[in-house]
Amino acid sequence: MTRFIALAGASLIALASAARADDPPKLPTAAQTDPVAGKVMQGFPPPPDKTVRFYDGSSSKFPGTRWAFSHIRELVPTANVWRGEGAIVPLPRAERDIDKIPVTTMDGKAITFGDVPALTYADGLLVMHKGKVIYEKYFGAGEAHKPHIAFSVTKSFVGTLAAVLVAQGKLDPAAQVVKYVPELKDSAYSDATVREVMDMTIGVKYSENYSDPKAEVFDYARAGGMMPLPPNYSGPRTFYEFLVKLQKEGEHGKAFAYKTSNAEVLAWIVKRASGESMADLLSKEIWQKLGTENDAYFMVDSIGTESGGGGLNTTLRDLARFGEMIRNKGKFNGQQVIPEAAAVAIAKGGDKSKFSGYKTLPGWSYHDMWWHTENEHGAFEARGIYGQAIYIDPKAEMVIVRYASHPYAGNPANDPVTLPAFYALAKELMK
Repeated sequence: MTRFIALAGASLIALASAARADDPPKLPTAAQTDPVAGKVMQGFPPPPDKTVRFYDGSSSKFPGTRWAFSHIRELVPTANVWRGEGAIVPLPRAERDIDKIPVTTMDGKAITFGDVPALTYADGLLVMHKGKVIYEKYFGAGEAHKPHIAFSVTKSFVGTLAAVLVAQGKLDPAAQVVKYVPELKDSAYSDATVREVMDMTIGVKYSENYSDPKAEVFDYARAGGMMPLPPNYSGPRTFYEFLVKLQKEGEHGKAFAYKTSNAEVLAWIVKRASGESMADLLSKEIWQKLGTENDAYFMVDSIGTESGGGGLNTTLRDLARFGEMIRNKGKFNGQQVIPEAAAVAIAKGGDKSKFSGYKTLPGWSYHDMWWHTENEHGAFEARGIYGQAIYIDPKAEMVIVRYASHPYAGNPANDPVTLPAFYALAKELMK
């Protein structure tokens, strides 16, 4: 049975989307593809032309994704992240009208902040300012109580857990990867350090070129159960089996190269260093302490291994709690959730000289699996394909979280709207 293509990789684009994000054809609007208005998956059973299925690939192709991204647990196996038995910590509220704030997009178009959700196919958008929710809206299949796929925002959770273990003295970033995962001794990671993995400066033969059927991204997807296995398939069937086969290409530590395999290796390291599964560790170290409203969950491979590259699902409010905690140097609701040293390390940014190749992200850096704008506000974010985001602006005391189901996986399709809008809102809130 076909697994859900495109759900775990930073840029695991659905194979049907061959068009380039920087020169897209005319697309149906968010309103035209609203799954609720279109009665997608409504009825018992829903009509055949309104049914989104796992095995036929419709759940991984737009517009089926507009329903599927809010219903992953109904489509694939998952591992639960328990919220614990504690009380829910309410998010203080001070709603205000921010829809009319003017925004100039990267291509010079004049819009308002209120235009952003539809232009980016948002399923939910929430803004916190000085610890209070000032804006929260849902669209399409998005709802406050429904977890949504976070895609590569997951990587920033893995990077945060790694930073926590470093602060606790359980993980040495200067150590060789093989200290924690000796199974990688014959792989590309045999002479890499944990820090190089955390900052994605790894020289590994791993291509995410979707025009090349031999690209390693397809091996990764098959191993993780995210695409169908061909007849007589004899390749790896788990993330672990895939990772040990990766070979070196280039040098470690020289340049940033965004490859999902690094996040999966870091997840393996984190599990070894902590002695716990990713789901249990996230629950214990963060989720229970935040007073979250709902359990989260991870997509898993055939043996139940959580996808550290893009498999986390959370509600938007709980994502906001996490972002607010990171903004406040690890504190939330009056308690230190993660060590301050971990949060400070995350926020400091990376080596800009090693970062290149991103037209919409000039001058940025990457550190601890977080993206850093390096702007005058020190803003940084977790980014996931199809428009998932946690955007933290320390100077503006602002956190924005968004879940979305954009037609194109690559964020260059929505960055020209998203990044100027987030910056414009920050400037307005600072007045």
